[in-house]
Amino acid sequence: MQKIALIFDFDETLVEESTSAFVASLGLDVENFWKTVDGELVKNGWDPVIAYLYKLIEVSNSSPEKIITKQRFKDFSANLTYKKGVETLFENIRQFTANNFRNVEPEFYIISSGIGEIIRNATIAREMTDIWACDFQYDKNGKINFPKNIISFTDKTRYIFQISKGMIGEEYRGKPYEVNRLIPPEDYHIPINHMIYIGDGMTDIPCFSLVKRFGGIPIGVYDSTKSLGKAWQFIEDNRVSNLHSANYEKDSDLYNSILMAMQSIVSKSE
Repeated sequence: MQKIALIFDFDETLVEESTSAFVASLGLDVENFWKTVDGELVKNGWDPVIAYLYKLIEVSNSSPEKIITKQRFKDFSANLTYKKGVETLFENIRQFTANNFRNVEPEFYIISSGIGEIIRNATIAREMTDIWACDFQYDKNGKINFPKNIISFTDKTRYIFQISKGMIGEEYRGKPYEVNRLIPPEDYHIPINHMIYIGDGMTDIPCFSLVKRFGGIPIGVYDSTKSLGKAWQFIEDNRVSNLHSANYEKDSDLYNSILMAMQSIVSKSE
């Protein structure tokens, strides 16, 4: 069975920006939150991802009304706003694959710098073979107290290699060095040239570059004309193969581009 990996970023790729929406749900001014993260922390040498996780812990400790718990993340997940067509995308791709290819199976993954507890409780999480995102350590009452797992820019590429080597699922939790184990090419679960990576932002650039360098297909998405200029830079810098509005409905340009990417991968391996 030939497998094709479709790997997605999460925020602004599959859903509206969930971290900002969560910050708003705490009654905070979103713009001021990010200004503080950038101005007080990132400007002084913090990694942007560590900075926002730290700031959330600070907010959680600031008052009883703003305490952030695992349950609060889980409850928030029920209110995520998905991009058009996302909730039917995965079944549509499975059906297309079954109708058009022999011995081909799609697998879906999320690699995100967002909050894992939100992503894993999203309704689309059940569609994923695996999910990697940032996580917190929680105290005995379920309150966040320290970042447990951080996925920043180049960190994302580690999980491309884990997918390729088949190091997926619960058995590989707590085994961070396994990804460095030498595996013969013929034993790879999914070679990188059988991967499609879909993302929208600066944290996706290392994955765009890696997947493209090894013959896979990176696709950039954007949300509006406001973000189109930023996204267009991906084309000018030769980071992505295609760039589309984040609309996954059947017959949209993005949906058709994904199907054509799959067809290209299959035809090259025949």
